[in-house]
Amino acid sequence: MAMRLGDDSGDDNELHDINVTPFIDVMLVLLIIFMVAAPLATVDIKVNLPASSAKPQPRPEKPVYLTIKSDKQIFIGEEMVTHETIANVLDTMTQANKETTIFFQADKKVDYETLMAAMDSLRKAGYLKVGLVGMETVSTGG
Repeated sequence: MAMRLGDDSGDDNELHDINVTPFIDVMLVLLIIFMVAAPLATVDIKVNLPASSAKPQPRPEKPVYLTIKSDKQIFIGEEMVTHETIANVLDTMTQANKETTIFFQADKKVDYETLMAAMDSLRKAGYLKVGLVGMETVSTGG
């Protein structure tokens, strides 16, 4: 009487396929997270943030600066202006090119209301491309 051990003819063979169901589950969860987070990460207006360690953006040959001093005086270039005269002065300096980027800078002591009034004057004048100017910091490689 002979007995056979290790017979491969039975139905209890091991499966050697990888179970991809957990992988698919993880990928679907990540897809949903990125679909929700992606719209929050987009920015329509490119600006230079204060105290940024990012590489400086190239500047045009003759940039137009709108500056607000700590005493709330407004200047375009070297010329002092008011909210009412911003549009006329900008049109003169840019040859009425509304696509010109206006570089906006203000003293740290200027309040938010003054900043928004100046931004509103720019918007009413038709200048929608505004670059915020800030102090650049040196990154300490970390």
